[in-house]
Amino acid sequence: MTDLIHTRKELASALAAVPGEVAVVMTMGALHEGHRTLMRAARERSAFVLVTIFVNPLQFGPNEDFDKYPRTLEADLEACAAEGVSVVFAPSRDEMYPGGAPSITMNAGPLGEILEGASRPGHFAGMLTVVEKLLVLTRADVAFFGEKDFQQLALIRRMVHDLELGVEIVGVPTVREPDGLALSSRNRYLSAEQRAAALALSRALREGATHTDPDAVLATATKILDDEPGVRVDYLALTGPDLGAAPGEGPARLLVAARVGATRLIDNVPLRLAKGR
Repeated sequence: MTDLIHTRKELASALAAVPGEVAVVMTMGALHEGHRTLMRAARERSAFVLVTIFVNPLQFGPNEDFDKYPRTLEADLEACAAEGVSVVFAPSRDEMYPGGAPSITMNAGPLGEILEGASRPGHFAGMLTVVEKLLVLTRADVAFFGEKDFQQLALIRRMVHDLELGVEIVGVPTVREPDGLALSSRNRYLSAEQRAAALALSRALREGATHTDPDAVLATATKILDDEPGVRVDYLALTGPDLGAAPGEGPARLLVAARVGATRLIDNVPLRLAKGR
């Protein structure tokens, strides 16, 4: 049975009874198969899995969808119970931020100013602030995050390393629909026509990743995106596995963000580059 708790006091009481490792999956709710995959990975690792559900206002910009972000707590609890989650911590805004929005937040640094950070100023400061608070409150030993939000994952790893938080961060590969579309809570905003157009993102990444020459990778992906009029590209970037400059050879990452209608989607894939091929 999965217990639902809402307060710090209840959380501390639940954690006091845990004899071993605490595995945490952080979410904003509206859970889908991608989240459930994270829960399964956590459950394979630890006997005690804690899922947090909190729509964090700090990481939404003034023109973003905080108010209309889906809240589906009852269905989310059913999903957590089905995956063997021990506890769901769903705090209120006041419980997470007593006294109002914090005056001191995390600085995401240079890595937080590129790609998503350039498009969504302040987003990563808000995200890192709530992640750090939740890592402390949940006393996490290990935390699981999806690779779909790859820049988020990279920043969390950097924060945990730099601040010596002593938490293991595990990245879990992106979960996709059978047609390749990366799972996202925002997919529900797409019409049938928009969803068909959105497939250009995963197709561009997949086809781009078949090449090992950086120019060919970008040219292939760019053409596919340009040929889809329903997609407005924000960025297409080829980087190193840590989001630094793309290497001449070895592991790399191809990332894309675009708007389909009013919905902003992101996706990425790993690939390997090789010289002279």
